[in-house]
Amino acid sequence: MTLRGHRYRYLRTAAAVASGVLAFPAAGHAADLPLKAPALKAVYDWTGLYIGAHAGYSRGSSGFALNDGAAINGNGVFSGMIGGVQAGYNYRLNSGWLVGVEGDFSFPNYITSNSIVSFLGTPANTVIQQWDYTASVRGRVGYTSGPWLVYATGGFAWMGERYFDTPASDDQVPKILNTRPGWIAGAGIEYGFAPHWSARLEYLYSRFDGANVAFSTGAQYTSSSLDFQSVRVGLNRKVDWPGMPSYDPKSSLIDTESDRWEIHGQSTYLPQGYPSFPALYSGPNSLSPSTQAKATWSNSLFLNARLWDGGEVYYNPELLQGFGLNDTVGAAGFPNGEAQKSNFPYPHYNTSRLFVRQTFGFGGEQEELASGQLQLAQKVDVSRLTVQAGKFAVIDVFDGNAFAKDTRKDFMNWSLWAPGAFDYSADKVGLTYGVTAELNQKQWALRGGYFLMVAESNSNHFDTRVGERGQYAIELETRFSLLGQPGKLRTMGWVDSANMGSFRETLDNPALNLDIALTRRGRLKVGYVINLEQAITEDIGLFGRWSWNDGKTETLAFTDINRSLATGLSIKGTKWGRPDDVIGIGGAINAISQDYRDFLAAGGLGVLIGDGALNYRKERILEAYYAYSVNKSVTLTADYQLITNPAYNADRGPVSIFSGRLHAEF
Repeated sequence: MTLRGHRYRYLRTAAAVASGVLAFPAAGHAADLPLKAPALKAVYDWTGLYIGAHAGYSRGSSGFALNDGAAINGNGVFSGMIGGVQAGYNYRLNSGWLVGVEGDFSFPNYITSNSIVSFLGTPANTVIQQWDYTASVRGRVGYTSGPWLVYATGGFAWMGERYFDTPASDDQVPKILNTRPGWIAGAGIEYGFAPHWSARLEYLYSRFDGANVAFSTGAQYTSSSLDFQSVRVGLNRKVDWPGMPSYDPKSSLIDTESDRWEIHGQSTYLPQGYPSFPALYSGPNSLSPSTQAKATWSNSLFLNARLWDGGEVYYNPELLQGFGLNDTVGAAGFPNGEAQKSNFPYPHYNTSRLFVRQTFGFGGEQEELASGQLQLAQKVDVSRLTVQAGKFAVIDVFDGNAFAKDTRKDFMNWSLWAPGAFDYSADKVGLTYGVTAELNQKQWALRGGYFLMVAESNSNHFDTRVGERGQYAIELETRFSLLGQPGKLRTMGWVDSANMGSFRETLDNPALNLDIALTRRGRLKVGYVINLEQAITEDIGLFGRWSWNDGKTETLAFTDINRSLATGLSIKGTKWGRPDDVIGIGGAINAISQDYRDFLAAGGLGVLIGDGALNYRKERILEAYYAYSVNKSVTLTADYQLITNPAYNADRGPVSIFSGRLHAEF
């Protein structure tokens, strides 16, 4: 899985553009089946407003110098994946020529090294230069031929960046924000592949002015003009309004206009905060006892296509922004499932999912699969084998639950929307690479998978020694009826083979000074999950999870829980005339092994927890929410969480956390 605060005025512009592309008003259900494609017009209608998103690859270069009494020079190249949003207006002349204007924002991906422009150090200072976004306002001139457009573009550009100075004699890190003006030019080709949709490929070159930065430490940092190149693939959606020549009252923004592909999107803004709470002491991974508020923001597209009979490809680009409370530490059952283990003051791009799926039908009875963000609408054999490979989240396939699964819609706490003791393979934003297979029958399903594991605890780098390292998971799902209401029981077992440190070995060697990284070697971690969902009535559902792992080694990827019991209810608002509203009430009890308790009590640190000392008690969590359906596409949620003994420490808390959530999807 993440993130997002809004501090600077140019982000308000980005928010307006992003909300336009990712939170379209809808005229029907997000899960409505796609419309069959009408015939494309002989001459594609290019005139009108459009909004869209893009992803691609960038490369930049610059020279720089640091002077703090000692002088040092350097030059460097930086590169990486980028993503962003755009909006514009085209006008096509009768001759076929087209003129237009477009504005856009692009952001680096979430891997920090890809956004580092320069790094220079002297004995007294170390300065890091990092870019946060590029933006432009450009004119476009091109020529159209039917659904094709070839164009040139150019205009004004600017880059937002940050400079950090780490003085040798000061714990404070001075930070300076800077905006560089510049110009941009490029060319591209665009194709209108459906009445309201077009795709493009373009190259852009930018040059930004030099920058001079003076720190309070006395250090002077100079950067020469910066060259920035990008190759981008984009997707645009025309926005037709009443009165426009191409306006079709039967069309809505959620129409995908094809039975071979679908486009979905979502935007979730989730602010959280808490009042001050009692704490006898605090450590490096503690929730601050002072009043605090943070927010996360995610924006996603889901581009799904049918390649051949039974073969599909799924691509999920996302922009992630914001911060978890206390930089996402302080509780094993962390309160915000959108806040992953990375903090982004500006949006960052991520290819969250990119995978292929093949379904083999065995004949017989068939069933309908509804359209969804990670599912094309289709009719399939009930008896089937589905194989999936690529980049995705482990819990996309395993540990499904109708009532507690999606932190963007239902419960927010990590130990309620997922099994807390399942140390599933993931990078800092919750994704991994793997292959899964599922055999489905009418009353049961059996699924298994293999996934790459991170090379070390809480990292973004995967160990590619396939077979020697990795996660293996197997799950049996049984379906039944209890008192006329449907239910499901999922039983999962898993094994991690990874480079992990041992709590006991670290404690037994005082020379290691509690540095668990010094005991890392190839080890096994085992665990299991039991997951129940049961409808009580048509409007009330019950869920429960029990998860366990052996607790001998450090957490690799998820959170610091070795035992977890969670249960709760989901209640639809039919009784009070609000059938699309939902009330959720749930609770979790989390625990850790004796080895982990001893490690924390001695002053050790986990991924999310570590107060420097420990008066051990089980961590107890209560969560209640009301999700108010504004319409079929927009939901506003109020949420309350009470965390008793945060990070298993009776000397701290309890803490009351209040949250809001604005979720929109199409």
